[in-house]
Amino acid sequence: MAENQRSKYVGGAEGAPPLPPPGGYHGARRAGGGLDAAAGLPPASGSGDVTYAPGGPAGKKPVNTIGLIAISVTALFVLVLLLMMGAGGTDALYGATLLVLQLIVVGVIVAAMLTPRGRMLGSIALALTLVFNVATVGAMGALRSAATHAYDGTKSDEQKHEQGYPGVKGTANSDVLNGMTLEEVQAKGDALMAEARERVTERFGYTWVEGGKVDISPERNGYGGESMLKRYTSTTWTTSEPVQDNSRKRAIIRVINEVVLEYGMWDLYALNSPESGISPDVLANLYGSAEVERQHTWEYYTDKFPEPLRFYVDAYDLSKDSTGQFRQQREAIQQQFGEPLEGVQLMIFAREVLSDADRAAYEEKLKEYPGF
Repeated sequence: MAENQRSKYVGGAEGAPPLPPPGGYHGARRAGGGLDAAAGLPPASGSGDVTYAPGGPAGKKPVNTIGLIAISVTALFVLVLLLMMGAGGTDALYGATLLVLQLIVVGVIVAAMLTPRGRMLGSIALALTLVFNVATVGAMGALRSAATHAYDGTKSDEQKHEQGYPGVKGTANSDVLNGMTLEEVQAKGDALMAEARERVTERFGYTWVEGGKVDISPERNGYGGESMLKRYTSTTWTTSEPVQDNSRKRAIIRVINEVVLEYGMWDLYALNSPESGISPDVLANLYGSAEVERQHTWEYYTDKFPEPLRFYVDAYDLSKDSTGQFRQQREAIQQQFGEPLEGVQLMIFAREVLSDADRAAYEEKLKEYPGF
């Protein structure tokens, strides 16, 4: 019985599913790649009815053209900016042409970032533009020009001629030639300070310490070049002993004022006083308080206009420093110039003075500037 049951499966067609009708069942479709394709697998090699589409590795996309354009245009624009800065064309960096070009570059970058495949290159180009643009490169060029005085890149011949002017714009050359020379300013200033020190020592017993060093530097001529006229700053002389009593400070100022008048100058004028016309907030910022009695710095000044010599008397008092910031400033100055932290200090300053050694060259140079 069992043998007969097995035979109907291994024998003829008895018991097998019926054959499909001619042409197949209605609506039935054969999978394009056989069983493998039906199962979602790639067709086996050698299938006669399968064609393969050409292409690269799976998932790799070609580089976006607009992205390449954006990064290339940005790199070229940045190179142009840097070359112009290096050539001294600081003024040209702010011209209308470069501003328009920068807007075009930004437009190309935005277009690249709006495309999915160009977004990465567009982002790189944008970052590059944020670092190197007309504003930043122009500022770098201006700083470089200021440091090196390299202003010739965009100047006309007339401007270059003006740049060599030996005087100072707005200052009459007759006043320079007829006024005090650098050597006269230095001699008178030294004598004035020496007499003031001697008088104060005689009256009050204070001793003095010299600090800093003489500084003689060229003035700017107002046309982008250096003048032959000089700016003079003397050394400073400061009492070795602190002066913290306000009544004593006023007594010392009166004695120094006697010397000033003997040298034909005007009375010492208190710059730190509310009567100077300076606003209270500025007084507090400069001198520690708007109230004179509480100020850590008293500053007096005199001159004899139109003479260039200016005389300054300062009184530094750390006992009036309520925040400690003024002490830090004085400590930094002491470390740099060797001045005492506090005390009464004398200094001479002058602007636009001509040295005797430069007088002949100055007069000769002026012949090239008859209308100045």
